[in-house]
Amino acid sequence: MADRVHPAVAGFDTRALRNTLGCFATGVTVVTAQADGRRVGVTANSFSSLSLDPPLILWSLVKTSSSYPVFEQASHFAVNILAQGQFDLSNRFARSTSDKFAGLTFDEGHGGCLLLRETCATIQCARERILDGGDHWILIGEVTAFTASDHAPLLYHRGAYSSAKPHPGLSPG
Repeated sequence: MADRVHPAVAGFDTRALRNTLGCFATGVTVVTAQADGRRVGVTANSFSSLSLDPPLILWSLVKTSSSYPVFEQASHFAVNILAQGQFDLSNRFARSTSDKFAGLTFDEGHGGCLLLRETCATIQCARERILDGGDHWILIGEVTAFTASDHAPLLYHRGAYSSAKPHPGLSPG
Protein backbone atom coordinates (compact mmCIF):
# COMPACT_ATOMS: atom_id res chain seq x y z
CA MET A 1 0.00 0.00 0.00
CA ALA A 2 1.42 3.37 -0.99
CA ASP A 3 1.85 6.14 1.55
CA ARG A 4 -0.74 8.90 1.19
CA VAL A 5 0.40 12.49 1.59
CA HIS A 6 -2.01 14.99 3.18
CA PRO A 7 -0.65 18.51 2.60
CA ALA A 8 -1.38 20.92 5.42
CA VAL A 9 -1.33 23.99 3.20
CA ALA A 10 -4.76 23.29 1.72
CA GLY A 11 -6.16 21.94 4.98
CA PHE A 12 -6.36 18.25 5.63
CA ASP A 13 -8.65 15.51 6.73
CA THR A 14 -8.62 15.52 10.55
CA ARG A 15 -9.58 11.83 10.58
CA ALA A 16 -6.54 11.01 8.45
CA LEU A 17 -4.38 13.07 10.82
CA ARG A 18 -5.83 11.24 13.83
CA ASN A 19 -5.08 7.90 12.14
CA THR A 20 -1.53 9.04 11.41
CA LEU A 21 -0.99 10.19 15.00
CA GLY A 22 -2.30 6.77 16.09
CA CYS A 23 0.80 5.19 14.56
CA PHE A 24 2.69 6.48 17.59
CA ALA A 25 2.13 4.00 20.42
CA THR A 26 1.50 5.71 23.75
CA GLY A 27 1.00 4.69 27.32
CA VAL A 28 -2.43 5.07 28.87
CA THR A 29 -2.88 7.24 31.96
CA VAL A 30 -5.69 8.34 34.21
CA VAL A 31 -5.02 11.86 35.49
CA THR A 32 -6.82 12.66 38.75
CA ALA A 33 -7.40 15.66 41.01
CA GLN A 34 -9.85 17.04 43.52
CA ALA A 35 -10.94 20.48 44.67
CA ASP A 36 -13.87 21.74 46.74
CA GLY A 37 -15.16 18.23 47.34
CA ARG A 38 -15.23 17.32 43.63
CA ARG A 39 -13.10 14.40 42.44
CA VAL A 40 -12.22 14.09 38.76
CA GLY A 41 -10.27 11.70 36.62
CA VAL A 42 -9.76 11.49 32.88
CA THR A 43 -8.11 8.94 30.63
CA ALA A 44 -5.28 10.58 28.70
CA ASN A 45 -2.54 9.37 26.40
CA SER A 46 -1.14 12.88 25.92
CA PHE A 47 1.23 12.53 28.89
CA SER A 48 4.93 13.31 28.39
CA SER A 49 8.01 14.15 30.40
CA LEU A 50 9.10 17.74 29.90
CA SER A 51 12.19 18.35 32.03
CA LEU A 52 14.34 16.54 34.59
CA ASP A 53 15.74 19.71 36.13
CA PRO A 54 13.35 20.97 37.32
CA PRO A 55 11.26 17.77 37.22
CA LEU A 56 8.29 18.70 34.98
CA ILE A 57 5.70 16.69 33.07
CA LEU A 58 2.85 17.71 30.80
CA TRP A 59 -0.45 16.38 29.55
CA SER A 60 -3.38 17.87 27.70
CA LEU A 61 -7.13 18.04 28.25
CA VAL A 62 -9.76 18.93 25.65
CA LYS A 63 -11.18 22.38 26.36
CA THR A 64 -14.77 21.11 26.43
CA SER A 65 -14.05 18.70 29.31
CA SER A 66 -16.40 19.09 32.28
CA SER A 67 -13.42 18.12 34.48
CA TYR A 68 -11.38 21.18 33.53
CA PRO A 69 -12.67 23.51 36.30
CA VAL A 70 -11.44 21.05 38.95
CA PHE A 71 -8.02 20.66 37.29
CA GLU A 72 -7.81 24.46 37.02
CA GLN A 73 -8.61 24.90 40.71
CA ALA A 74 -6.68 21.95 42.19
CA SER A 75 -3.18 22.65 43.47
CA HIS A 76 -2.03 19.09 42.62
CA PHE A 77 -2.86 16.28 40.25
CA ALA A 78 -1.67 12.70 39.79
CA VAL A 79 -0.75 10.88 36.62
CA ASN A 80 -1.62 7.21 37.09
CA ILE A 81 0.16 5.18 34.39
CA LEU A 82 -2.05 2.16 33.83
CA ALA A 83 -0.83 -1.42 33.90
CA GLN A 84 -1.45 -3.84 31.05
CA GLY A 85 -4.63 -5.35 32.50
CA GLN A 86 -6.30 -2.05 33.47
CA PHE A 87 -8.23 -1.34 30.25
CA ASP A 88 -11.52 -1.43 32.22
CA LEU A 89 -10.16 1.38 34.41
CA SER A 90 -9.16 3.30 31.30
CA ASN A 91 -12.66 2.90 29.86
CA ARG A 92 -14.28 3.95 33.15
CA PHE A 93 -12.40 7.26 33.20
CA ALA A 94 -12.90 7.85 29.47
CA ARG A 95 -16.68 8.04 29.92
CA SER A 96 -18.80 10.82 31.36
CA THR A 97 -20.40 9.59 34.58
CA SER A 98 -21.39 11.32 37.79
CA ASP A 99 -18.90 9.46 40.04
CA LYS A 100 -16.07 7.67 38.27
CA PHE A 101 -14.59 6.72 41.65
CA ALA A 102 -17.66 4.80 42.92
CA GLY A 103 -16.55 1.41 44.21
CA LEU A 104 -12.84 2.08 43.62
CA THR A 105 -10.18 1.85 46.28
CA PHE A 106 -7.64 4.65 45.98
CA ASP A 107 -5.27 6.70 48.11
CA GLU A 108 -4.76 10.44 48.53
CA GLY A 109 -1.43 11.95 47.66
CA HIS A 110 0.07 15.43 47.83
CA GLY A 111 -2.48 18.22 47.73
CA GLY A 112 -5.31 15.68 47.69
CA CYS A 113 -4.44 14.14 44.32
CA LEU A 114 -5.92 10.68 43.88
CA LEU A 115 -3.69 7.64 43.47
CA LEU A 116 -5.12 4.57 41.79
CA ARG A 117 -3.87 1.17 42.92
CA GLU A 118 -2.04 -1.59 41.05
CA THR A 119 -0.86 0.80 38.34
CA CYS A 120 2.41 0.63 36.46
CA ALA A 121 3.44 3.94 38.06
CA THR A 122 2.07 7.08 39.71
CA ILE A 123 3.45 10.58 39.46
CA GLN A 124 2.22 13.26 41.87
CA CYS A 125 2.50 16.84 40.68
CA ALA A 126 1.99 20.37 41.88
CA ARG A 127 0.19 22.23 39.10
CA GLU A 128 2.79 24.56 37.62
CA ARG A 129 0.86 26.24 34.80
CA ILE A 130 -1.83 25.81 32.19
CA LEU A 131 -1.19 26.83 28.58
CA ASP A 132 -3.50 27.28 25.62
CA GLY A 133 -2.96 24.51 23.07
CA GLY A 134 -5.57 24.96 20.33
CA ASP A 135 -8.57 22.82 21.22
CA HIS A 136 -6.79 21.52 24.36
CA TRP A 137 -5.36 22.92 27.57
CA ILE A 138 -1.75 21.89 28.26
CA LEU A 139 -1.23 21.25 31.96
CA ILE A 140 2.32 21.34 33.27
CA GLY A 141 3.10 19.84 36.65
CA GLU A 142 6.18 19.81 38.85
CA VAL A 143 6.82 16.29 40.11
CA THR A 144 6.55 16.08 43.91
CA ALA A 145 6.60 12.27 44.34
CA PHE A 146 6.54 9.15 42.20
CA THR A 147 6.41 5.36 42.45
CA ALA A 148 6.92 2.62 39.89
CA SER A 149 6.07 -1.08 39.87
CA ASP A 150 7.17 -4.06 37.82
CA HIS A 151 3.77 -4.20 36.06
CA ALA A 152 3.87 -4.03 32.26
CA PRO A 153 2.23 -0.87 30.87
CA LEU A 154 -1.05 -0.62 28.99
CA LEU A 155 -0.44 0.85 25.54
CA TYR A 156 -2.67 2.49 22.93
CA HIS A 157 -1.83 2.10 19.23
CA ARG A 158 -3.91 2.69 16.09
CA GLY A 159 -7.13 3.13 18.03
CA ALA A 160 -6.85 0.00 20.18
CA TYR A 161 -5.32 -1.15 23.44
CA SER A 162 -2.03 -2.96 23.03
CA SER A 163 0.73 -4.43 25.15
CA ALA A 164 4.48 -4.10 25.25
CA LYS A 165 6.75 -7.05 24.57
CA PRO A 166 10.54 -7.04 24.65
CA HIS A 167 12.08 -6.87 21.18
CA PRO A 168 13.09 -10.41 20.15
CA GLY A 169 16.51 -9.24 18.96
CA LEU A 170 17.47 -7.70 22.28
CA SER A 171 18.45 -9.44 25.47
CA PRO A 172 16.91 -8.18 28.75
CA GLY A 173 18.95 -6.02 31.08
